[in-house]
Amino acid sequence: MAGFFDDPFAKRGFLDTEVFHMASSITSSSPRIFELSESLMTQAMRLFPGGVNSPVRAFGGVGGSPVVMQRAEGPYLWDVDGNRYIDYVGSWGPAILGHAHPAVVRAVQETAAKGLSFGTPNALENQLAEKVMTLMPHLERIRFVNSGTEAALSAIRLARAVTGREKLIKFEGCYHGHVDALLLKAGSGATTLGMPNSAGVPPSTVAGTLLAPFNDLEAVGALFERYPDEIAGVLIEPVAGNMGCVLPKPGFLQGLRAFCDKFGALLVFDEVMTGFRVALGGATARFGVTPDITVLGKIIGGGLPVGAYGATHAVMKWVSPEGPMYQAGTLSGNPVAMAAGLATLEALSQPGVFERAEQASAQLLHGLTLACCEAGIAASGTSLGAMAGLFFTGNCVENYTDALKSDTKRFARFFHGLLQSGAYLPPSQFEAFFLSAAHSPEVIEETLSMARCVLATLHD
Repeated sequence: MAGFFDDPFAKRGFLDTEVFHMASSITSSSPRIFELSESLMTQAMRLFPGGVNSPVRAFGGVGGSPVVMQRAEGPYLWDVDGNRYIDYVGSWGPAILGHAHPAVVRAVQETAAKGLSFGTPNALENQLAEKVMTLMPHLERIRFVNSGTEAALSAIRLARAVTGREKLIKFEGCYHGHVDALLLKAGSGATTLGMPNSAGVPPSTVAGTLLAPFNDLEAVGALFERYPDEIAGVLIEPVAGNMGCVLPKPGFLQGLRAFCDKFGALLVFDEVMTGFRVALGGATARFGVTPDITVLGKIIGGGLPVGAYGATHAVMKWVSPEGPMYQAGTLSGNPVAMAAGLATLEALSQPGVFERAEQASAQLLHGLTLACCEAGIAASGTSLGAMAGLFFTGNCVENYTDALKSDTKRFARFFHGLLQSGAYLPPSQFEAFFLSAAHSPEVIEETLSMARCVLATLHD
């Protein structure tokens, strides 16, 4: 198928104007014009904190003024000034088929014409649940919610209810939404902005959250030995996507499963990003490790707000109204979101569709690392399924500490160079790239051609 805002540089973690101008200088002699974008962002700064409704949309990690988009189709975005971009954000994950896929758009239109929300059960909830559980057969029951944050919050509440324990292990650099108890070294926008902890979170709220480095089984074992009867669960992004794309080392997820079994804790996979993206069956299918609770979002809404958490009958019977763990949501199971998610998963399940997205990711990562090598620039990267990441560091990135050694100023120049050339990356060194089935080999090669030109200008 062929088819954002002046950042206050004085704030902690924001690049200075010198870096932004260095980035702008590497582009062609006829730079793109962002006149209407800049005007809209001036207005947005008066209306929203930082000019945005989510921090990851800000250009805090790269400097300059973000771009206001107007429409999207296939692998492309168009801004309000008429500039076209090859998109590697994909609405931060949901657009695995590409933007405005005809089947998804049609499902949304037809469903919306029948009513936007009922406040009652609807048949589409059943159909999407059946589809999700067909692709992830370890899930016997699920509960739809309205965001990944809400799903993560509910999952940890469920783990605590089932076990009768309070402590939770999470990993440095993993982000699970803006849940108070989880905003410790949280990755994503928190890392970009230099604020791994949030103001307004009382110390008592995070007292039960234990931190371990990603890929460090010894550290996890030490926490279980210290609190053998107090840990309710281990919460993890099985492939980290919020400190860049970081893969689990062989045996790491299996080791977490073994620790949870030994000490009676529940293993919780946050598959908001990885669900149906690292494999059709998610990380559970990819790595052969079955969690006790799975958190989902993004792709199951096809671009509309949605989240879900699921587990076995024995675990989910704790959820209200069947059990004592209360959780509710006025718009949960919204029919339009259900229709979009169902159409997305149906299309993604067709022969060869997921494979196209996975091949695009591998082609992009291989080409970028080769181009960096040819340009004499230290870089490392990973790809799995339809997500990828490139770090401007010569070291292999296995955890949050490794990721923070990346050259963020070089990434900023790379970002702006590609932006001027016509490719839109996540505006942070610490975010994964999202590929889609609409990213054809020709589209990837066009991106790599741009990248080679930009990288040639990035020597110290």
